[in-house]
Amino acid sequence: MSFQAYLDNIEDKTGKTPREFVELATERGYGPGTKAGEILDWLKTDYDLGRGHGMALVHVITKGPTISEKFVGDDGVHRDESVTLWLDGKATKPQ
Repeated sequence: MSFQAYLDNIEDKTGKTPREFVELATERGYGPGTKAGEILDWLKTDYDLGRGHGMALVHVITKGPTISEKFVGDDGVHRDESVTLWLDGKATKPQ
């Protein structure tokens, strides 16, 4: 599953966009430098998100929406279309 697919599935499960999670994380004091385990515990406790989905959010909370080019391309099922993840919800995502 691609990073973007994880984020889209999180929105389906929780009703919250990735950007909303970044804002909630910021309110809790999470951001660059926060350990993944602390964020994962919060996401599991409050939203019942597992490790895979949680790690996708850990990335955008601690590193922003940019991913490595090694995850972009058309070969393989885990590839994203762009180095920039869409955080504003599936309904507003450009086609």
